[in-house]
Amino acid sequence: MAVFHNTDISGKRFLITGGAGFIGSHIVEYLLLHGAAKVRVLDNFLTGNRTNVDLFSGNAAYEFMEGDIRDVTACERACADIDFVSHQAALGSVPRSVKDPVTSNDVNVSGFVNMITAAKNSGVQTFVYASSSSVYGDEPNLPKVEQRTGNLLSPYAVTKMTNELYANVFKNLYGMKVAGLRYFNVFGPRQDPDGPYAAVIPLFVTGILNRTPVYINGDGEQTRDFTYVENAVQANIRAMLATDEAAFGQAYNVATGNNFTVNFLYKAIEDMLQIAHAPTYREPRAGDIRDSLADISKASKLLGYEPTQQFLDGLRLTVDYFRAFYTTSEAGS
Repeated sequence: MAVFHNTDISGKRFLITGGAGFIGSHIVEYLLLHGAAKVRVLDNFLTGNRTNVDLFSGNAAYEFMEGDIRDVTACERACADIDFVSHQAALGSVPRSVKDPVTSNDVNVSGFVNMITAAKNSGVQTFVYASSSSVYGDEPNLPKVEQRTGNLLSPYAVTKMTNELYANVFKNLYGMKVAGLRYFNVFGPRQDPDGPYAAVIPLFVTGILNRTPVYINGDGEQTRDFTYVENAVQANIRAMLATDEAAFGQAYNVATGNNFTVNFLYKAIEDMLQIAHAPTYREPRAGDIRDSLADISKASKLLGYEPTQQFLDGLRLTVDYFRAFYTTSEAGS
């Protein structure tokens, strides 16, 4: 993985909420690899995976704290003596929020307010949080630029836009250094392929590998700005360690600035695995946007963000990871 910081972090203490999750665990890995003094994870394993953080158990700088962001006391304990927060803990998935908006709101909104308040009270230097490209809603123009959003299409999108509103209030009212990251379809190793709300790429890869039914919602011609996880890590590191005051109180697109159809994605995975396995098409998913493509110039200008892994390169790394994972699993069974 490339190096995304040019300051000494050996005396810095970081909190990664949701650090047992997919993106969070990669941020933890980066910080530990580069010698952070303390990397604390707060997670309740609601969607995170214990195996993701077991990787770090032998590192003296790593600390795990089991807790729920809906618990004010847990948030306060997690923020104690912390310099920088990367708030990744959330209940993801548009379909999950459509089915159960109450729990999505409890975790993503109430939990967010608990965390940012605890960070403020602890004197955290910078609070970076995960937003989502879902905040663009039905805004039709491509590429997506941060200042132009449309009508929101799901409860999940509402929770993420609410996070951005709260963050800006905390900046203006309390002088906090905050930055939001609008992720565009992040994928990569350790992304969970199981469960009803699994993301599309691990679902495709594991379905083709195991030759089980794979479903494409709609006609497959919808487009996404698929973003390899290393790029999301970069955005978090650069935002947490930013020194330009203009960088704060902003929301940034985190993507590559290129989009591909779901059908192209599926065929690319088939080719990489060298397995022909026809998908099954079904009805479009409620709350989904049709097309997605990010303008990343704002993040480039204010954070110095530049994607280090383009879509097909990241997809190859991801396919190789899952192929090796399933080969190892079969060998051990």
